Amino acid sequence: MNETINMQLNHRTIREFDNRAVEDEVLEELFEVFNRAPSSTGLQQCSIIRVTDQKIKDEIMKVSTQKYLAKCPELLIFIVDIYRNSRIAIENGFKDNSYRDMDRFFQGFTDALVGAQNMVNAIESLGLGAVYFGSILNDYDRICEILKLPELTFPVVGLGFGYPMQNPQIKPKMPVNLKIFENKYKVFDNYMDSIKGYDDEMTNYYDTRDEGRRSDCFSKQVVKKFEDIVIKRKDVLKSIAKQGFNVE
Repeated sequence: MNETINMQLNHRTIREFDNRAVEDEVLEELFEVFNRAPSSTGLQQCSIIRVTDQKIKDEIMKVSTQKYLAKCPELLIFIVDIYRNSRIAIENGFKDNSYRDMDRFFQGFTDALVGAQNMVNAIESLGLGAVYFGSILNDYDRICEILKLPELTFPVVGLGFGYPMQNPQIKPKMPVNLKIFENKYKVFDNYMDSIKGYDDEMTNYYDTRDEGRRSDCFSKQVVKKFEDIVIKRKDVLKSIAKQGFNVE
């Protein structure tokens, strides 16, 4: 097995970091990795906000509610960025407003996620650790306000990284036969039967990781996540529209 695949198969989310700054030359290298990521139609419709102001980190943490976000040595917010190309088009005399459509939005959204994972692979290859923060989307409008995002931009995901202070267990994943199909989507007769072994594995994982304080299984997590509705996240289309995109 080659080194890259071995590293990816041993991926761990890191939530505790050493109080050590990530060197400038490392950051420059990582930003170049982001810049070289594949891009939908080649238009490069995403950007990064690097958050270095602790007060701004603290405000983002309030949205996230994950306290360790404020302690990450590096915090990046990946955003859809159609604003840049809209300005380029306008300055070239473009009169239409097709850059506001949802196709452009999803191109930028995809670019941001691809760029983020490209960076995570590079981060881990350098011996650093990383954690994604989907929780920054608990309040889309507030994140736009905190980061002073102009129209035609939108937050996608946060990424914290630095030198790890922990080496957690590898979290079990669902068997690939439930995720990878050939030629057409496969529907299983009974999903609870199909994931029974995985449910047991996840229960054991939490028992071991949390020293018996938590006993959980994947199927129960699915129900809990569907029950735990974040009201502001339900109104995502309204927030996207506020940022100038045509959602209809």
